[in-house]
Amino acid sequence: MADLNSDDLSRGDLDTPVAGRRKRWFRMDADAVGAVAEKVARFFGTGEYLVWQTIIVVTWILLNITGLAFAWDPYPFILLNLAFSTQAAYSAPLILLAQNRQEVRDRHSLQEDRRRAQQTKADTEYLARELASLRLAVGETVTRDYLRDQLEDLQAVLERLEAKIDDESAARRSELSSLLTDPTQGDLALPRRKDDSPTQDNSTPNSPTR
Repeated sequence: MADLNSDDLSRGDLDTPVAGRRKRWFRMDADAVGAVAEKVARFFGTGEYLVWQTIIVVTWILLNITGLAFAWDPYPFILLNLAFSTQAAYSAPLILLAQNRQEVRDRHSLQEDRRRAQQTKADTEYLARELASLRLAVGETVTRDYLRDQLEDLQAVLERLEAKIDDESAARRSELSSLLTDPTQGDLALPRRKDDSPTQDNSTPNSPTR
């Protein structure tokens, strides 16, 4: 089995299989180079860089014009122009490399923001559906206040029924007591029986004496 390149697995795309180990006489860490390029490009865009470059250029020109020291680059300052050309030759690729890395980060950030936005939208729709179902469920169920009002109404009806029953019971008891004291009145008066007719003397009347 061919040896796999661990650097290719860590730096490359994991979806793409690595055929084998390639011999390289020079290895370069792309992340390290990119980090250095970003630092240099970030320094080029600061006011500190402009101040130091201005000081160096003015000092260079003054020393070579006045002749206070050895004039290593007399007018027309060919060495200074060569330094500027070298700086421009390196600064442009470094800035482009930093921009490419920033573009990759922006793309990943945009994808992550899009994913989060979709997730937030899905969560919001789910919560909206849950709230709607809860509202429907609450509308169909009996609330505590409604149940309390209904119980209070039932209690009032029961109290009125109990009062009415008590009144009827008291009236019935008074009527019964009055009938018991005077049985000749009312529906409970004892009916007169046929046997209660005046007794007749079964004996025949005395016949006249003969």
